[in-house]
Amino acid sequence: MAQQTRVVFYREKSGRVPMQRWLNRLSGIPRRKCEELIAQLQESGRELTYPHAHPLKGGIHELRARHGRVRYRILYFWHGSTVVVITHGIIKKSRAVPEAEIQRALQKKRNFEQDPVTHIQEI
Repeated sequence: MAQQTRVVFYREKSGRVPMQRWLNRLSGIPRRKCEELIAQLQESGRELTYPHAHPLKGGIHELRARHGRVRYRILYFWHGSTVVVITHGIIKKSRAVPEAEIQRALQKKRNFEQDPVTHIQEI
């Protein structure tokens, strides 16, 4: 039996949790779709693939939701084989996830790897 994936949010040193703040600004169907994707990731782990999840670069992946013409992306990385750390969410306005957002997620990944205890927020 495969071990269930543990999904956590990235927490900044200040205590802010960017993903939680972003989710709290969403409402209705978009918020529900994003929360359902997170639950799917927790249940399916690495078996969750396109169109729901997609690798970007440097170990950063995206969860993909859509409501109408608005595209929502949740960036995350794997820590070990069973822990997913969700860094932040964005509303995608261009064809690709902006490089700046990928770099932001990569910096959070580096911070997390140096000090997981400080940067982990259970959900």
